[in-house]
Amino acid sequence: MLFSSMVFVWIFLPIVFFGNFILQKLFSKRFGNRPANAWLLLGSLFFYAWGEPIYVFLMLASITLNWLSGLVLVKVPFKKTVVFVSVALNLALLGYFKYAGMLVSTVNALMHREFTVPEISLPIGISFFTFQALSYVIDVYRGEAEVQKNWFKLALYVSFFPQLIAGPIVKYKDVNDQIDNRTISLTQTAAGIRRFIYGFSKKVLIANVMGLCADTLYGMNIGEMTGLMVWIASISYTLQIYFDFSGYSDMAIGLGKMFGFEFKENFNYPYRSHSIREFWRRWHISLSSWFRDYVYIPLGGNRKGQVRTYINLFIVFFLTGIWHGASWTFVFWGIYHGIFCIIERLGLGKLLKKSKILSWIYTIFVVNIGWVFFRVDSIKAGFSYVRMMLMPWKYTASPVAIQEMVTNKMFAMIVLGILGSGIVKWIGEKTKLDEKWRYSYLEIIFCALMFLLSICSLAGDTYNPFIYFRF
Repeated sequence: MLFSSMVFVWIFLPIVFFGNFILQKLFSKRFGNRPANAWLLLGSLFFYAWGEPIYVFLMLASITLNWLSGLVLVKVPFKKTVVFVSVALNLALLGYFKYAGMLVSTVNALMHREFTVPEISLPIGISFFTFQALSYVIDVYRGEAEVQKNWFKLALYVSFFPQLIAGPIVKYKDVNDQIDNRTISLTQTAAGIRRFIYGFSKKVLIANVMGLCADTLYGMNIGEMTGLMVWIASISYTLQIYFDFSGYSDMAIGLGKMFGFEFKENFNYPYRSHSIREFWRRWHISLSSWFRDYVYIPLGGNRKGQVRTYINLFIVFFLTGIWHGASWTFVFWGIYHGIFCIIERLGLGKLLKKSKILSWIYTIFVVNIGWVFFRVDSIKAGFSYVRMMLMPWKYTASPVAIQEMVTNKMFAMIVLGILGSGIVKWIGEKTKLDEKWRYSYLEIIFCALMFLLSICSLAGDTYNPFIYFRF
């Protein structure tokens, strides 16, 4: 079930929201949050089962595995062995469903064999709920969180529908207290609805249009494209993936507030960054912090010399790439970002600090090129697109006019997308208008109009994918 769907907005969400509200108001004094937690757990399982009923059992098995691991961890002296086995089983589960086909294909290519490539359907959100489950086990092992003896509470943490299938990745230690002690207030609910509407509008009004533009252009034969077409395709996808994923995160954070949960931010205007290192402090923050806490720092971080730091960075970005998908294009994309982070540590970072304009141009250029490899089907194809982007004057002839592929609406959304990626926010900060705007009557009217426009657009359009669902 999609957040940006009529079924979710008009049926599922109102039923779950009002059910949770009634249960908390009527029974919280006597029973605490237990009735509301049970209601949210049932709603979350139904939400996940809506698209893939069979894989609910896979998620429940993952939850049970990690619940048992936590119980064993606090009772035995050989804790390292328990956490190692638990992590290995979690990764094996993820590896089988997500990477078995890639592994066999790679072996066939390297060894010139013809092993049958398994066709395994990828459970939606498996990367997200696996990483959340891992954070629970590791936090308990480190003593940073208490073991959860109640299976149902851990199940709610892992399966809670706002962040279940596309994040943000919520660490157990950040929300374990909220499961038992959260409350609902009118102010918090209003803030959640506001945040949900902004994310909903970003997704429906901008990301969907940009996605259609990118798919149309990337669907062309590359031999028929001009340099301008390739640039518009790459910019469209750069905007699509930001507004798609940040829009989903906004909706998830807003929904969390509506149910009494506070999730950490997942995006902070990453296209305003002045280096690739800063970009990763602003983009998919929950994933970056997960790899920092559970991979980079345990490997030694930057505490064991420069060479070891660079090796650790390379490992983290390799894993970041492979986490996104079972394709070598994702691995290349991850390593590509890792290389630039290393180069910036070697001295480029000091040069970038001398000019904010040049450092921003450098960063957005590197990021935009990276998204090309993220989008295409092969590394070879990625280099073909990049070559055309770097030498657009060599590719000016096409049997198709750009106006036939890109509508006026698409061009308008490109402009609005660029403005909304940070320029409007920057102007608001400089003029202090954002402080006056927040929760003003004008903003309330604006949100109402955006929601109405989004609903109208959704009703008349069948193009409504979420990029990060496949991860």
